[in-house]
Amino acid sequence: MIEFHDKSIIELYVNGDLKTVAARPADTLLFILRESLGLTGTKNSCGNGDCNSCTVLLDGWPVKSCLMLAVEAVGHEITTIEGLQDVPMQKAFVEKSAIQCGYCTPGMIINSHALTTIYPDASDEIIEEWLESNICRCTGYKEICEAVKSVINM
Repeated sequence: MIEFHDKSIIELYVNGDLKTVAARPADTLLFILRESLGLTGTKNSCGNGDCNSCTVLLDGWPVKSCLMLAVEAVGHEITTIEGLQDVPMQKAFVEKSAIQCGYCTPGMIINSHALTTIYPDASDEIIEEWLESNICRCTGYKEICEAVKSVINM
């Protein structure tokens, strides 16, 4: 690390590319993704880990980027919504009309993609448990569950 005033130069592996950014020790991963790397698909909503709009994948597992320091992500593979190009879950969200206002959608797709990757035969109970961590004020989750199930049943 190179010291730069109150910031350090860190390297993050984001969406398959190594990125070099200047970060303060207190900068969240969400802040660095949005403000330093311009990856604004990851949303800043509640800021305290309740809504999951800021969800990204860290080594394939969903994490709340608003609660994680950027320096904690060094050495790990980070995948944002921009890094999920043409995955079945994105198509399923469109086909099943699982997108409402769109604000929670990136985190919802990231979480649902991880769910179907980690639990390819997920039961209704597992789907419900995973999706209850994502807050959406526009829908009753029916279409979202249908999108997840359609990917599981592929």
